[in-house]
Amino acid sequence: MISVQPEKSIRYLTRTVFFFLWSFVGLAQTPDVIRAEYMLMPRNDSDAELSRMKLLVNVPIKVRDSNNVILGAEYNRLAYNLERELPFSSAGLKQFHVLDFNMAYVWKFNPNWRFIGVVTPRLASTLTNPLENGDFSVNATVGFFKEKKNIDKPMILVLGVAYNSTVALRIPLPIFYYERRFSKSWSFVVGIPKTGMKFHLKERHQFQTEFIFDGYYVNLQNNIVLPNTVSASSVSSSAALVTVGYQFRLAANTFIYAYAGHTVFQDGVLRDADRNDIFTLNDNPSLYFRTGFRIGL
Repeated sequence: MISVQPEKSIRYLTRTVFFFLWSFVGLAQTPDVIRAEYMLMPRNDSDAELSRMKLLVNVPIKVRDSNNVILGAEYNRLAYNLERELPFSSAGLKQFHVLDFNMAYVWKFNPNWRFIGVVTPRLASTLTNPLENGDFSVNATVGFFKEKKNIDKPMILVLGVAYNSTVALRIPLPIFYYERRFSKSWSFVVGIPKTGMKFHLKERHQFQTEFIFDGYYVNLQNNIVLPNTVSASSVSSSAALVTVGYQFRLAANTFIYAYAGHTVFQDGVLRDADRNDIFTLNDNPSLYFRTGFRIGL
């Protein structure tokens, strides 16, 4: 059922946290040089289907001994198919484009610790018209990254703060991410946007279960006017998911992977100019599938 919906605190908090943390944690975990990925959330009880194509390239440039500048870009094309009858035209909701330009500086100030600063200009738009101011935003993150890898129980720790200009709560929020291998075959991850367990089989095979956040925020170049005359200027979605997956190492730092799962909850909404939720598009559970290829550092 589609309805005008008041703010729900747990969904609001989840959406805010997701948009703050995703780009920084991805760079902190030894970034991918190349990634190509396809995601599908099949049609659910809201008659909504979402698919996404992701392409990512990062180029690390070594400067001053062990310090690095990382320059990269990530493009996501989302196809949103909502077949239920709506009290307005859904033509402007069928395809979304999100393009990030990642600019990061990594300073290794002692053998185990690094400082990381990330600035991510973003274009997120339906691209139905020429570019406009609402299509652009900037995310910024700073933090510290600790890594110990040549030991029996390797670990990664990330602590920092992040600022995102697309969320209503425009204040820096804290970041926490911790990954540790506690035996020859097992490791765990605790943090946001991902928490999970990994089983390592003969180093080439990895099985993993995850609790993750996923989502997007996109500017609507053609505003949608609701029957109550309120105008929607953007669309966003946030989801919490449980997944299980498998990753196979083809060669050094080269992997293929596949995951399947189900949403714990999701919330796809239209938003007004003040970023308030004004119309619910999709809040029913969905299956989730993701597969891809990546080359890491």
